[in-house]
Parts: sequence; C-alpha cells; structure tokens
Amino acid sequence: MYGEVRIFGGRAHPALTREICDYLGVSQGNSRAFDFSDGESFFQIDENVRGADVFVVQPTCRPVNDSLMELLIMIDAFKRSSATRITAVLPYYGYARQDKKDRPRVPITAKLVADLISRAGADRVLTLDLHASQIQGFFDVPVDHLFAAPVMLDAIREMAIPNLVIVSPDAGGVERARAIAKRMTAGLAIVDKRRIAPNEAEVMHIIGEVAGRNVLILDDIIDTAGTLTKTVEALAARGAERILAAGVHGILSGRALQRIMESPLEAVLITNTTPVEEKLAACSKLRVHSVASLLGEAIHRIHENSSVSSLFV
Repeated sequence: MYGEVRIFGGRAHPALTREICDYLGVSQGNSRAFDFSDGESFFQIDENVRGADVFVVQPTCRPVNDSLMELLIMIDAFKRSSATRITAVLPYYGYARQDKKDRPRVPITAKLVADLISRAGADRVLTLDLHASQIQGFFDVPVDHLFAAPVMLDAIREMAIPNLVIVSPDAGGVERARAIAKRMTAGLAIVDKRRIAPNEAEVMHIIGEVAGRNVLILDDIIDTAGTLTKTVEALAARGAERILAAGVHGILSGRALQRIMESPLEAVLITNTTPVEEKLAACSKLRVHSVASLLGEAIHRIHENSSVSSLFV
C-alpha cells in the first residue's frame, strides 16, 4: 500500500500543477529549485516524503533540455528521500518526434529520454497524447497513456460548427481524426504531404470532399505552424468555407503565432499541456482548454489503484 498522495511540480509549468492540485483538493508539495550561475540546476524537497506516493508534474517543454534535466533531478531527489512510489507526470513528452531511424546515422531520442526517466528512478509514467503510441514500449516502467479527445470533443461541440469535416494533416493522424469525426458524426478528409526538411512540409493532395464545407484540422502537435498554414492554404484553394484547427500540444515556437494570425484560420484550439499565458497574449485566435481535471482524475485513480481505462478514449 502506498502512502499519502503528494503532488510536486517543476518550473516548466507551475500553473498546470496548481490546477491539478485544485482539482484533487490537495496542497502542492513544498520544494525549491534554482539555477547556479553556470547553469546547473538545483532542487530540494522542503518536507518529509518518506513513504509517500509522489507525482512529479513536469512537461518537457521549452526550454526542453532544461525541463528534462530538472525532471531527472527531481525524480532522483524523491528516490533518495525514500518516497514509496514516484510517478512522472508528463503532459507533454518532448523528443517524441524522434521515435525511429528514418534516415541513416540518427539517434532514436524518444527511447533515450525514456531510458533516462526510468533510470532516474521513476516507477511509472503518466502522459498525454504521445506523438506515436508505440513510445509506451520504450519505457521499462508502466505507462498510462491518456488522450485529450474528451477535452477536444467538448470544445468542438460547444462551437456547434455545421456541415463539419475533420481533417487529418497527414496519414499518421488518420486514426485520431477518424475517432473524432465518428463521435461528431462529421466528414473526414486526409492531407497527403511530403516532409522536405525539419519543420517543413509540402501539401501534395487532399483526399476527401471539403468544398463548401466547414473544416477543422486536427493534429497532436502544433509547433512552428508552417505545415498547418500550408494545409489551410490548400483547403481554402479547394473551396473550404470556415477553417479551424485543433492541436493537443500547442508548442507554437518560432513564427507560429505570427503565421496563425496572418492565415485565414478562424480559431485554433489547444490544451494547456504546455504554458499558454504568453501565447494567449500574442494571438487572439487561440482557444485554450484545460487538461487539469483529466490528469487529476488519472492521478486519483492511480493512487487508489483503481481503473484508469475509462479515461483512455
């Protein structure tokens, strides 16, 4: 039997940690973290966690390497402080896009990061919308892989978009788009694209009827928004009416916000798996929906050793 549940957060996304604690009705654990002048990270737990069931909330988002290193240091600190179980809560799993050898002499960094988290001392992992589901198998500890589909479904239904077609921006996202389209009783279209460089793709064909329809592009990650805006242009050229987009992880790096503002996109739905405050201030088209209750409920069920399967939709 595990001890009392304790929620701790790193510096990557303190707002989400507070939301999760509010949902669970618990106080956030006391800790402190800072960087030495040479950039080394320091972390200390400021309360007794011996025998506790500890959940460490830390998306490995920008700055990715700093967030990842802080996560590893935190896990090590809890392990050496005799926590009974340590669960790494990763709302966003960085390096997930490097999940295979798609060209000669490249690493499989998603596997490397999984090994680092396991070796640091995590007993299990709770994560959300991995870029590829098989990444679960990269870990040597149990993984609870949740999906933000319920959050996205509620958000799309609230918008009450008539004559809707869900668009998958590539072949890899067809299963995700089909599941949403089925639940919305909406049409489905697929974009055939070719990746010509990192963060850059060219739209070749659109499979499905979009002319005169309202379309919503559904993806797991929106990063630089280059591919997204090219997809928008292709859909507009095919006669699509209202064009919206939704992405679970709104990374929105580089010129992403500028591209979205300059595009015909009506709105972009994202979740708060990564910090969103500055992005909202810079882009009026963003619509943010919280995953705190989804993650909080999963944490509650894991702690109580009850089923999490009903959250896997």
